[in-house]
Parts: sequence; structure tokens; C-alpha cells
Amino acid sequence: MKLAVLASGNGSNLQAIIDGTEKGEIDARVVLVISDKKDAYALERARKHRIEACYLDPKKYAGREDYDRAVISLIKERDVGLVILAGYMRLLSPVFISAFPGRIMNIHPSLLPSFPGLEGVGQALRYGVKVSGCTVHFVDENLDTGPVILQEAVPVYDNDTEESLHQRIHDVEHRLYPKAIQLFVKGKISLEGRKCIIHER
Repeated sequence: MKLAVLASGNGSNLQAIIDGTEKGEIDARVVLVISDKKDAYALERARKHRIEACYLDPKKYAGREDYDRAVISLIKERDVGLVILAGYMRLLSPVFISAFPGRIMNIHPSLLPSFPGLEGVGQALRYGVKVSGCTVHFVDENLDTGPVILQEAVPVYDNDTEESLHQRIHDVEHRLYPKAIQLFVKGKISLEGRKCIIHER
């Protein structure tokens, strides 16, 4: 299966996914990385692995839907089976969601539905929770509300900073995201309403 990754920043989850494909842990290959940020290190990661890297400047498009149509076109031209968000900081329009129904995946640094949106880690610390974690989910038209595929908890310590907690969550993300992608590639995820059923056998 061909994968496309949308990323706005450093791309550490992208790296984990690329590593997973190269090690044979994910039976797929990343064929395209798209960013809305010209200096996103994710693009450099892609180039290092000889993966097509595209920067699309949002300022050159009339609005969110026009921009998304350009991204959709690039993805569809490459016969991509799964679209992966890896630190992509743009909210996808309904146009984008409808182009790839049930085929867009995201990871979020909290145990959804708690602490959606920006600063999930900071929100958790300010709230004083004892457990946080990360969630891999399908993307729908609202922010961080799609069906949950996998979740894993991470303890929150009294002396945690946003940076220290985020790093522990990142470590889990880099393991959990490739696992979820492999489940999808192997056809082991089915949806019953909002519930993702994982077929391990």
C-alpha cells in the first residue's frame, strides 16, 4: 500500500513510520510527504529517504478548500491507500475528508476525548491529571473527534514539565502509530458506528 504523510514540523512520527516501512514492520511504503511549511524538517527527512517531498504554500490559494483540493490532487495522482497526519497543523476541510473517507489517520498526544486540539500535553498538566497518553484515530470533520483506533496511557509525574511529559508520550507515539498503520494495511480494522474493532488474527 502507498502512504502519503502530511506534516508541518519536525516529523519525528514520520521518521518512525519510514523506519517501520524499511524494517518490514509496516507492509507499505511512504511515497509522498506534503507540508504547508517550507522549512519543515519533515521534508528533509523525506528527501533523505528518497521520498517525494512537496511544499505547498497556503498563501497561494484562495482558501482552505482550494488548498485542500491541491493536496487531494497530489495524493490521488499517486494512488495512495492511506493518508497519515504527522504533526500537521491545518484543520482539514470537509472537501478533504470526503475525498478519503475512512482513510485518514491522525495521532494526538492525549487520551481522547480528553484534551483535544492544540497543547494537549499542556492542557493535561494544567488540569492535574495523573495519567495522560496518546490516541491514534481516524479523522472526521471535527477536531480530534474521529473513531479511536489505538490508545496507550503514560503516567504523569509530579515534577513533569510539558517537555518531559511530551517526550514520554512521543516515545509511545513512535511505537503506536506504526502499529495502527500496519493494522489498517492488513485490513484488521473494522468500524461499527464509532467503535473500531481490531481483528488481531
